[in-house]
Amino acid sequence: MLFRSNDIDINHIISSLNDESIQYNVSPDQVADIIADKNAVALFQGRSESGPRALGNRSILYDPRDPNGKDIVNQFKKREWFRPFGASIIEEDVSKYFYWNGPSEYMLYVADVLEPDRFPAITHVDGTCRMQTVSKRHEDYYQLLKEFGKITGVPMLLNTSLNYGGKPIAGRTSDALELYHKSDL
Repeated sequence: MLFRSNDIDINHIISSLNDESIQYNVSPDQVADIIADKNAVALFQGRSESGPRALGNRSILYDPRDPNGKDIVNQFKKREWFRPFGASIIEEDVSKYFYWNGPSEYMLYVADVLEPDRFPAITHVDGTCRMQTVSKRHEDYYQLLKEFGKITGVPMLLNTSLNYGGKPIAGRTSDALELYHKSDL
């Protein structure tokens, strides 16, 4: 679990846990390395998003190229196998990977994936994906996608909400820690 937060109590919470798998103030390049090594990352940073989808501040992130990605992330989330995952991608690169041109900032649209076999973790059975484009104004998340792209050649991540089993998206630090301890994440 990775935290990037201005939450004043977070240092106390994390130090009291004494858990090496929870990291605080991790840089985008460090997060990209962790994900590129086929690890799921729970990212809790900044203010919570408003709307129906996780947009990078309360997210579980994973490599979209992994053929086992859906199963791995569904295990953490304790949800049905058939439910699709979304993807976050750098806005200027969206048309390289999807039949789409322009922004989709709030993950409200579905587009056909250009190479569905290359991205099995984010491609639904009908060859589509609900994708989010990320612009430079979302500095940390944009930088994370850029760093992942430098490592893998793909500036895109599977992105799903930081929750599990019908629970709401983690709004507070304590919600994120509860999810961490009650899930297989």
